[in-house]
Amino acid sequence: MKKTMLETVDLVKYFDTKNGIVHAVDHVNLSIPEGETLGVVGESGCGKSTLGRCILNLIPATSGQILFDGKNILERGGKSKDFRQKMQIIFQDPYSSLDPRQTVFNLIAEPLKTNRMGTKAEMREKVEAIMDTVGLAPRLATAYPHELDGGRRQRIGVARALVMDPKFVVCDEPVSALDVSIQAQILNLMMDVQEERGITYMFITHDLSVVKHISHAIAVMYLGEVVELAPKEELFAHPRHPYTKALLSAVPIPDPARRTMERQLIKGEVTSPVDPAPGCRFAPRCPYATPECLSPSLGMTEVGPNHQIRCCHPLD
Repeated sequence: MKKTMLETVDLVKYFDTKNGIVHAVDHVNLSIPEGETLGVVGESGCGKSTLGRCILNLIPATSGQILFDGKNILERGGKSKDFRQKMQIIFQDPYSSLDPRQTVFNLIAEPLKTNRMGTKAEMREKVEAIMDTVGLAPRLATAYPHELDGGRRQRIGVARALVMDPKFVVCDEPVSALDVSIQAQILNLMMDVQEERGITYMFITHDLSVVKHISHAIAVMYLGEVVELAPKEELFAHPRHPYTKALLSAVPIPDPARRTMERQLIKGEVTSPVDPAPGCRFAPRCPYATPECLSPSLGMTEVGPNHQIRCCHPLD
């Protein structure tokens, strides 16, 4: 059994609005073993990014626990350096997450300067080493972000996160803004670094083909709740929640012989996350919904080894 690097216990994040309370993250329970990747997938607005930011305490959680290396970071107010330096994030958009007035060297060195980690010579040595690790040529140290393409910009984002030698990194759709060929380069880079350094990832994305490539386990979110959680191979081979099956059926299939497979389309609009009704939040769009699905006691149930779903009618 691997050591658990990060765990959330009934993590909740609500936002008060003039129309009611938005249930952005609602009683989420996740566990990520050391050195592995948990993929978090779902439609836009389901709470994936909010979950990642809550875990890093970039936005305060409403309630629950966040256990990092066995310690509840919420009890420390989110400001303790002993975990701040060990938890980093790679943002989605490499075009807006980098300061256009800073050179590549200064962008990567900024976390070291902020935390006063080493002398100028030591910082320079560390920045040059991490640039080599992520595939940025030394000549680019004096370049500015606008002079680089999307792939190199995202490599800067990866380098900024890794230069602190973190144990845990939240990857918030880090390749969604890139071309497919560049996506593969960044994903392979992240996997190589994980193998070398034993880093634990939470990989947030809406692209199931990407999450299949990089993840060990996958959590499927819908309107702030985790509706299915399983190892990668199990989830893709035997999806048990209707929402997960519909997501998988929408993935493009490159094999012409398999394109005749039936696709399960999700009908209807996404239910509002403002003061949602009790029971299954997918029920208004689910072809298998019954009155039982509106039970307020609906929770996660085991349907196999390490396989959990939030559903009254698991698929065979």
